[in-house]
Amino acid sequence: MWSGPRNISTAMMRSWENRGDAAVSDEPLYAHYLKVRQDVDHPGREEILATCDTDWRSVVGQLSGDIPEGHTIWYQKHMAHHLLDEICDHGWMSAMRHGFLIRDPARVVTSLVKVMPNATLRDTGLPQQVEIFQRMCDERGALMPVIDAADVLADPQGTLESLCVAFGVPFTERMLRWPAGKRSSDGIWAKYWYATVEKSTGFDADVQSSEPVPERYRGLLEECRPLYEKLAKWRLMARR
Repeated sequence: MWSGPRNISTAMMRSWENRGDAAVSDEPLYAHYLKVRQDVDHPGREEILATCDTDWRSVVGQLSGDIPEGHTIWYQKHMAHHLLDEICDHGWMSAMRHGFLIRDPARVVTSLVKVMPNATLRDTGLPQQVEIFQRMCDERGALMPVIDAADVLADPQGTLESLCVAFGVPFTERMLRWPAGKRSSDGIWAKYWYATVEKSTGFDADVQSSEPVPERYRGLLEECRPLYEKLAKWRLMARR
């Protein structure tokens, strides 16, 4: 599942892990991203670099291997902006099914620039999402599933049912609720980013923010919109 930052990607990971038949991986390319992007000052940066695999070839070799712990599904939560240009061989992606989690770019930008004041278009992950979507659609001659965070929050069951159909797996209501708390499957960066999701037990209602995009980032927002719209026009709708 390819997501941009400041989305509901961790809640989605909780949802899939709670199925009982799915292993999950939390942003496996994050350490490589930080190794290459030395200008990015994320919390816990040195700890992540010291304890996580920074070699993308090694990481994708693992991601392409057997599903862990005898599960039948492997839900891999990826931040699209972690797929840097240096990861030049995308052949490993061909054996996988791909989904795309998008969010209104006004809300992404407003949230992102609070933690990344010099954010650029590629930091939103939208160009990478569009690139991967188009490549996989062309390769397979079919559309890849796209879901919008707003749709998931408005109708979790209907939207997740549609996603499961697209992936060819059965839906289970276990995807709608999960126990609060930490997970051993969370990345070591959870202590900096996951406080809200650790308190969650399901998908919270989508409360619309009235906070405007700061004037200095209006140009970034305008760059984002056409890319978001390219994906949004294909988004899955609830099945009920």
